[in-house]
Amino acid sequence: MKVSPTAIPDVLLIEPRVFGDARGFFLESFNRRSFSEATGLDLDFVQDNHSRSGQAVLRGLHYQIEQPQGKLVRVVRGQVFDVAVDIRRSSPHFGRWVGYELSEENHRQLWIPPGFAHGFLVLSESADFLYKTTQYYAPEHERCIRWNDSQIGIQWPLRQAPRLSGKDELGVSLAQATCFE
Repeated sequence: MKVSPTAIPDVLLIEPRVFGDARGFFLESFNRRSFSEATGLDLDFVQDNHSRSGQAVLRGLHYQIEQPQGKLVRVVRGQVFDVAVDIRRSSPHFGRWVGYELSEENHRQLWIPPGFAHGFLVLSESADFLYKTTQYYAPEHERCIRWNDSQIGIQWPLRQAPRLSGKDELGVSLAQATCFE
């Protein structure tokens, strides 16, 4: 696997080795030992999640203020633009974001550590998005920052108005958000 730091060094872009031929392909999507050796992180993932979303669905920017989750995310069908926003006030990268295209073709994964808000925009007709988390989902601690907050300034590759959930429509600005110290 190839691991590359991003403009926010704690967020890692991961490209697994893909073995393919005329029959198809094989890749190891997660191996704890290999992941630890390549990243220096020894993580316990406690939950796997799978979402399917239609084109132009934008989910996020989500995080849990207590029981913060680290997320290892990937796309197994379709294509998304995936975003992580540093919301750790003590970080030199506070309020900055990184975004990458994840797709069934490029097999990329993104490691998003605790202390970050996360979201994605579906670029294809639909997308199946899988992610492992280091903490259990705790809806009472879930928070949402507005996807188009001007202080963050995410450059979403929008081709049309995004489709949002009611929860995401009620997201707050970074200035109003409860953040990590």
